[in-house]
Amino acid sequence: MFSIRQYLPRIMKYFRRNPTALFIMGFQILLLACAGLLISDNSFWAEGVAVVAYFSLVIGVVLQLISFLRHGEGELEDNDR
Repeated sequence: MFSIRQYLPRIMKYFRRNPTALFIMGFQILLLACAGLLISDNSFWAEGVAVVAYFSLVIGVVLQLISFLRHGEGELEDNDR
């Protein structure tokens, strides 16, 4: 039987190591909400949620880029060995 409690420590550890994932996952969830709003013929709200979703994506990608520029070169050298 599936239990989220057994995976919760691993999930929390992942988000502590990679906080930008929260923004990118938030984008995906909000984009699904937009699809639901468009299906229910509520385009006004869907447009607003889509704007928030794309801002979340931009924040996540920019933070990931900054993290890569700060720490990425050292990690690449470690992986080559």
